[in-house]
Amino acid sequence: MVKTIISIVVVSLILTAGIIFENNFTQNEFEEFHQTLEVLYEKVNDKTAVEDDAYAVQNCWLNKKKYLHSFIPHTEIKEFDLWIAESVKLIRDKKWEDALSKVEVLLELAEQVPKTFKLSLENIL
Repeated sequence: MVKTIISIVVVSLILTAGIIFENNFTQNEFEEFHQTLEVLYEKVNDKTAVEDDAYAVQNCWLNKKKYLHSFIPHTEIKEFDLWIAESVKLIRDKKWEDALSKVEVLLELAEQVPKTFKLSLENIL
């Protein structure tokens, strides 16, 4: 009986630690990515962005998604992939208005997606 209770407590502690780690990790990754997107947004807004700026954001995302695949659904990741790819093309073609709207959507996604995985009452119920 005592071993069972100890086992349940240990497993509960391990799960709680895992949940806290996952929550902190995803929040931090998206915060860093959001900051990268803000820099790109400013450059696109000023019409000074170059193709390499867009590729830098894309590479940043590719590095982050390697680890985020473990925590968030592939559909969310694919959505980022598509919006970033479109942004790269639009920046390369200097279609500033369209590129700006794509980057705005990416900023919103980078802000909202982590909220869906945050440990909160609204996500539990």
